[in-house]
Amino acid sequence: MSLACVIHAAHDLRVEEETARALGPHDVLLRLGAGGICGSDLHYFKEGRVGAFVVREPLVPGHEASGVVEAVGSEVTRVQRGQKVAINPSHPCGRCDYCRAGRGNLCRHMFFLGSASVFPHAQGMFRERFVMGERQLTPIHEPEITLGEIACAEPLSIGLHALHRAGPVLGETVLVTGGGTIGCMTVLAARLAGAAQVICCDINDRALSIARTVGADRTVRSDQVNAAQLADIADVSIEAAGSPAALATCLTATRRGGRIVQVGTLPPEVAFPANSLMARELDYRGAFRAHLEFDWAVQAIRTRRVDVRPLISAQLPLARSQEAFELALDKSRSTKVQLVAEA
Repeated sequence: MSLACVIHAAHDLRVEEETARALGPHDVLLRLGAGGICGSDLHYFKEGRVGAFVVREPLVPGHEASGVVEAVGSEVTRVQRGQKVAINPSHPCGRCDYCRAGRGNLCRHMFFLGSASVFPHAQGMFRERFVMGERQLTPIHEPEITLGEIACAEPLSIGLHALHRAGPVLGETVLVTGGGTIGCMTVLAARLAGAAQVICCDINDRALSIARTVGADRTVRSDQVNAAQLADIADVSIEAAGSPAALATCLTATRRGGRIVQVGTLPPEVAFPANSLMARELDYRGAFRAHLEFDWAVQAIRTRRVDVRPLISAQLPLARSQEAFELALDKSRSTKVQLVAEA
């Protein structure tokens, strides 16, 4: 028996015992290395839903995780016992028109771990032991790369996908609204993509301090400046806060002919000045999850071309899941809180 963090409804989080299922030929039994608490996990915890995805049965959250191989199925060749692995939570079907066009993140039959987007739900990885198909795993051979770092591959892939959707940014100024985990991962991705200047806006001093640590050239308390001070400062703006005010900042800050990429999840009803897009010829693009960028993120982390360690605020054992979620909600004290298996 092992422990699992289970959300039954809004504000109903329980730590329960469970048994991992038997291994198939291509399956791998993993012990949790580290699992990052994401914004969507917090929505399930606070509200019992993420947008249209409603918890209708007990849900194990967690889609950004690393693991250690404990056992392998009879035909597994990709990983070996004792290895650290990165875990891709995305299971596109590989057969639909979007998958065949190379856009697996838009798969019509996506099975994304830790999500109530399907029913029965796609159970996640906030559990001491769990079984995963070998094709979702990438072995990490570098001893100096920690399990906490490896678990950051999924959120880094979101930042990389946002920059991919933005198009070339070499030599350009990139504005990122939101200095949380995804905002900071986007700052890292913008630096990796060759942006000449990266600006980060937030209303939280701690978030801006972390953004500077990971490479933002300039940070702005967006609630302490007026719109005119932010006008026309960026070639590309990436909204990573999920805030209508942040979207308004992007629309003001982006120069004529520039691009805006929406990464954050906005409330259902948002006033949108579409005429500004028209008159200033702004391109407005969405960025949802990631696809090949997961592999790029793993490679960037394992070589430390990007350093995600400043984002990891705390690691708590699964038995203290409630405390971990409460800490993750407090942005004055945390950026990325991770759950780990018991020692």
